[in-house]
Amino acid sequence: MNIVLATANPCKLREFQQILEATDFTIVPQAAFGGCPDIVEDGASFEENALKKARSIAGHTGCVAMADDSGLEVDALNGEPGIYSARFAGEPRSDGRNIALLLERMLGVPPERRGAQFRCVIAVVAPGGREFTVQGLCRGRITEAPAGSGGFGYDPVFLHEPSGRTFSELSSREKNSLSHRGRAVAALRAILPGFLKSLPSGATRH
Repeated sequence: MNIVLATANPCKLREFQQILEATDFTIVPQAAFGGCPDIVEDGASFEENALKKARSIAGHTGCVAMADDSGLEVDALNGEPGIYSARFAGEPRSDGRNIALLLERMLGVPPERRGAQFRCVIAVVAPGGREFTVQGLCRGRITEAPAGSGGFGYDPVFLHEPSGRTFSELSSREKNSLSHRGRAVAALRAILPGFLKSLPSGATRH
């Protein structure tokens, strides 16, 4: 069956499709449906934002919808940028400007205080209103300069300490196996089949 991914971010869509490539369902971008609403992510938490996006797209498409809200939480910045990760440096959104501001804010912070974590919350919502969320975390450290050319967002400055490489220096397969999104999807896999089977007949016909 198809599940609509509530995102306009092509990098995020590609990551979800890669992580879920061996499953019994297909991830369909919201762009496959005309007139999808613009969703203001004004929730007070990752969970609120993920649910808001999934509810909106499930209601618009009549399909089971999935959305995630993810961000970087830096210890020395009291958890910032958090839910504001994508627009940390303001609008228009720019990964480069976000990274530059983060490194500026972290200037002079010693290595032992540069701890951080990526957090991902995934929400799944059925047209009839049934829903659930899962979460994944990945600890790391903020580097003093970007490294690597892969990934997106803050990946070039997020050091995965066990491997000694930033997320941008890992292959897609390596990153997906240990990232916050990969861990959230692992939790999703454990719940989603039973959730889909529990839906009323016809709710998963798409």
